[in-house]
Amino acid sequence: MSHFWKSIAATVVAGCLQLSHLAAQDTARYKGMTVNLDEVIVEAKRIGFDVNSFIKRVEEDTTFYRAFKNLHIVGFNADNDIRILDKKGETQASLKSLTRQHINGRCRNMEVTSQQVTGDFFTRKGNYNYYTAELYGNLFFTNGTVCVDGNGETPENAGGSMARHKAQLKQLIFNPGKPVKGVPIVGGKVAIFDRDVMRFYNFSISAENYVDGTPCYVFTAKAKPDLSRIDRGDVVIDELITWFNKDNFEIVGRKYALSYKTMLFDFNVKMNVQMTKQFGLLIPALVTYNGTWNVPFKKRETAVFIAKFFDFKASE
Repeated sequence: MSHFWKSIAATVVAGCLQLSHLAAQDTARYKGMTVNLDEVIVEAKRIGFDVNSFIKRVEEDTTFYRAFKNLHIVGFNADNDIRILDKKGETQASLKSLTRQHINGRCRNMEVTSQQVTGDFFTRKGNYNYYTAELYGNLFFTNGTVCVDGNGETPENAGGSMARHKAQLKQLIFNPGKPVKGVPIVGGKVAIFDRDVMRFYNFSISAENYVDGTPCYVFTAKAKPDLSRIDRGDVVIDELITWFNKDNFEIVGRKYALSYKTMLFDFNVKMNVQMTKQFGLLIPALVTYNGTWNVPFKKRETAVFIAKFFDFKASE
């Protein structure tokens, strides 16, 4: 797969957000944005709920990014289920494994406790045969011992195109709504908070309980269903839904859907992330992915995966 297509692939796999301290009101930034509010939010607005500040919090949130970084500083078990599907939706290659991450101080290593592989999931040299699998491995698997610095950051030793693609992927996942530099065609179309892009979306804020019963504020951005064919061609993010804990504004869940189609390539990707709280840290508990890719000179790649993280432990 060329660097061009890897850039696009890295841009649209998956999904996510987070929170920082409440930013100052920025009415000019969101001028022209129409936001639908449910009755609970309308009442909350009367007693001080600031819609513009909340949207700014959504756009600039960093807690989701921190949550994935927290996977580098705790021990956990992981149930990994990755499947590559054929044209009929049948599994043609797969990896299902149980892994255990061990933590010793600032360093971590991963033990594979069980693994089943089918089809051509790996090449003869043991490398990933599919780009989706390679991205999964880069995000959730650890080879050998890896250490973090005092801020919990893992030094990026690798250079070149793959490191750049990973950085672009992280930018999309952890800073949704921001343009992704260096990615052709779709990089600027994901900036849903920019005035030229926000006109394609319906935005809403509501109050509801998450699947685990946590009371939440819910921010939703959905592409307008009545867009013209020309305008629809400028939409990449079909849906972005984020659940924020009412008590501390931490993200407890997020759903993400992207699609794009041209004569040269097309993709359709859906992701879902559920969070948990362990040792006072926000940590992903469940990540699901369902996506298909079609690029020139390559067979269509359709994949689904489920990553479950559990049995968290502090440094061993």
